[in-house]
Amino acid sequence: MADYQNLFTTVQAVGPVHHGVELGHGNSPRTGQPLINYWIGKLGNAQLGPIYLGGLGLASLVFGMIAFTLIGMNMLASVNYDPIQFVRQLFWLSLEPPPPSYGLSMPPLNQGGWFLIVGLFLTASVMFWWARTYRRAVELGMGTHIAWAFAAAIWLFLVLGLFRPILMGSWGEAVPYGIFSHLDWTAAFSLRYGNLFYNPFHALSIVFLYGSALLFAMHGATILAVTRFGGEREIEQITDRGTASERAALFWRWTMGFNATMESIHRWAWWFAVLCPITGGIGILLTGTVVDNWYLWAIKHGVAPPYPEIFPAMVDPALSTGVKP
Repeated sequence: MADYQNLFTTVQAVGPVHHGVELGHGNSPRTGQPLINYWIGKLGNAQLGPIYLGGLGLASLVFGMIAFTLIGMNMLASVNYDPIQFVRQLFWLSLEPPPPSYGLSMPPLNQGGWFLIVGLFLTASVMFWWARTYRRAVELGMGTHIAWAFAAAIWLFLVLGLFRPILMGSWGEAVPYGIFSHLDWTAAFSLRYGNLFYNPFHALSIVFLYGSALLFAMHGATILAVTRFGGEREIEQITDRGTASERAALFWRWTMGFNATMESIHRWAWWFAVLCPITGGIGILLTGTVVDNWYLWAIKHGVAPPYPEIFPAMVDPALSTGVKP
């Protein structure tokens, strides 16, 4: 039994490779010869391939590679095409949006034009990939839950780079393409609008972020804890009594007083994960368009207390009428 007390897959099912179910009319053929890999089997299913790319998948990869290449070439140009400096400064390099003075117009390429072109190709790539996930699920007779979960992430992506900049009237409000520049944008965004922590939708987003992490950890830990009884074989566990599934259910009833089912735990995790970017996107969309300062908003609505006036109020020199005699 002690052999099962680890975080890796200890038993691998190895057999003839499986090419998958037959594809319907109008589908491209799958590509790649399937093979079994021992080390991949330590983390998941040991079989690699075949893969179905199709027209949508191919279009997504092409558009995504164009966007990725344009970002890389702009970063490389910013260090005078020096490969050594490109590697050294990669975390600090960035492709910036246009200056606010251009509004929603098309600026010159070196003044944010490349940024807009990259955004167009990257958005197209993401949307093609979403359509691919949706169509593959329908083709296999599955539910479209994966596609809609992906759409929740796309919502936040579009809020940051498309919806909010349009509402603010400037492409300069978009998030730059870069590692540290992205983090700097986030910090400056929070400071500019009175601390994003007072944004209730941001708070909800964090709740669902931490909540989904906790739920996935709890579910994963529970199944790993009963793999010695075959807990990963969920179909058998649902119908058999006295098995791993029932032990896991008893554990949670004994320790927490409540237990999810094999099905409901996945609904809980799905909703928590999906609501994280949905609520976060709503909070970002309201910032600057509806609420200019979240701290003042929090004071007005009784969410945060105002700072006590310990010192005399400061007088703006621009409003003073001069020195009194």
